[in-house]
Amino acid sequence: MTTNTKLDVLTPHNCQLIIIDHQPQMAFGVQSIDRQVLKNNVVALAKSAKVFNIPTIFTTVETQGFSGYTYPELLSVFPENDVLERTSMNSWDDQKVRDALKANGKKKVVVAGLWTEVCNNSFALCAMAEGDYEIYMVADASGGTSKEAHDYAMQRMIQAGVIPVTWQQVMLEWQRDWARKETYSAVMDIVREHSGAYGMGVDYAYTMVHKAEQRPHGNQKTLAPVPAK
Repeated sequence: MTTNTKLDVLTPHNCQLIIIDHQPQMAFGVQSIDRQVLKNNVVALAKSAKVFNIPTIFTTVETQGFSGYTYPELLSVFPENDVLERTSMNSWDDQKVRDALKANGKKKVVVAGLWTEVCNNSFALCAMAEGDYEIYMVADASGGTSKEAHDYAMQRMIQAGVIPVTWQQVMLEWQRDWARKETYSAVMDIVREHSGAYGMGVDYAYTMVHKAEQRPHGNQKTLAPVPAK
């Protein structure tokens, strides 16, 4: 029997999520990924966490002085969650963050943050060294000030034991089995809204192959072609 807990798949019961500094001024500095894609991905990750009841922490830095407020699209997913403000670039330096992580009681911590090479890197290394947490870094819901900054930060963290993941990978690991109907529809809703071509394909299959109704979209009518005279 292995004792390597990193071989455990993520489940709705063994992990928590922390979203670090997804704030406008931090996003302005991101050059490693298209910023609209980045926003799409982190919102999708948050919605996935909501579906599976994953304990979720929001933390911000210098909101009033520099970074601005967390995206409303993120906060609206968890309207009941407090936002943990900090001064340190390293979330681990704030006692509220440490207390929240401990209160959630999950040693596997899924992380999405800005910037990869600063806030993500320092939190990950300290949380592993001092808190004995396992870190799952969501690479496509995080961003750095350049592709090199993001990539080399990811490499440094991986060498230290961080596990790299992507948002859709995490969501589908939580789902695991399509027979789990209690979350199936909600997962498919996230896929159709946030998963690009995969989501478009699901919409096509539902409506054209299985003849399902279109998703609610208003009261538009489709008018038949009329050849010009």
